[in-house]
Amino acid sequence: MEILLEELYKTDISLEKFHFRKLFLDEKSYQINGITQSGKTKVVKNYLLGLKKSSYLYVDCNDLRIDKEGLSEALTHFCTKNAIQTVVLDNYTPEIKSIHVAQLILCCETHYELDFLTTLKLYPLDYEEFLSYEHKYDSTALNHFFKLGGFPSMHKISADERALYLQKMLKNALSSIELDILIFCTKMMAQKISPYSIYERLKQTQKISKDKLYAAFDALSAKGYIHQLLKVNHPKAVRKVYLCDISLKSALTIEKQFSKLFENMIYLELLKSLKEAFYDDGIDFYLPSHDEIILGMPFADERTLFKKMENIEAFLFTYQIKKVTVVTMSTEGSMSHPLSHVEMVPFDIWALGD
Repeated sequence: MEILLEELYKTDISLEKFHFRKLFLDEKSYQINGITQSGKTKVVKNYLLGLKKSSYLYVDCNDLRIDKEGLSEALTHFCTKNAIQTVVLDNYTPEIKSIHVAQLILCCETHYELDFLTTLKLYPLDYEEFLSYEHKYDSTALNHFFKLGGFPSMHKISADERALYLQKMLKNALSSIELDILIFCTKMMAQKISPYSIYERLKQTQKISKDKLYAAFDALSAKGYIHQLLKVNHPKAVRKVYLCDISLKSALTIEKQFSKLFENMIYLELLKSLKEAFYDDGIDFYLPSHDEIILGMPFADERTLFKKMENIEAFLFTYQIKKVTVVTMSTEGSMSHPLSHVEMVPFDIWALGD
């Protein structure tokens, strides 16, 4: 391993144009978690390029030349000998034992309980980050976001290759059962589904163990390929499931459900802003800390909104909702209501509002 480490140490890191993300690294040690192609490698490489070349070592643990046990034994000695201060272990796995250096950065999909590391979560691009890739900020940018989603690499993939590119990416990152579950969740995005209902559906076409399916579902959720939303005050109720990125909808299914896709977009913006949210019958997102509900109504007008407000008045009264935000594609406006301030806001304005 000494020879390979020497080669990696001398190799210059290359990085194409870097688009800054909402994630900042300083001299602390980190564990950066995020799904494949979310941008972890570029974030750490950009950080390393700001350091003195001789002070860091970057190792991709997926390198087939690496022997995990040999790396564990050789790395600390190699770093001490060369006065290396910062080590990045990309695609880290726990077979590699802890390394004693001033700064250790691990990049991996799965979160590991390592108390000495500060955990950072990196998601695919949110709308504001996406805009840094665009040449102009107008309505075409939002339409482009609908087509490409939040994976940074999609900006370099031609339209006719995007679906197959994403499929190949997911096949390499997930087990076959995880991929089957993800495909099912894609068809049911922004709807209430349970692991048991997925098991009941998949067992009709393949031999599958309930325990293995439940474990795979939990793994997908833990790594962040799917997200689950709780029902308010009903923690045991069936959860709504959302995808890690809207681009998976067109890549994994031919079904068109724009309203659900739009709702998934809103959810991801809330997720990345760290706002606690719940759903309820007729309520897309309830934000208790803000006394606010958010409704996804891409093509709302005053008539449909008035009818919607009538249907949810009991919820507004029960939870003393002060604000109702209706996220639309392009409609702006407000509506008088005795219980809450009601406002219609286009998605691009809403997503950039905070």
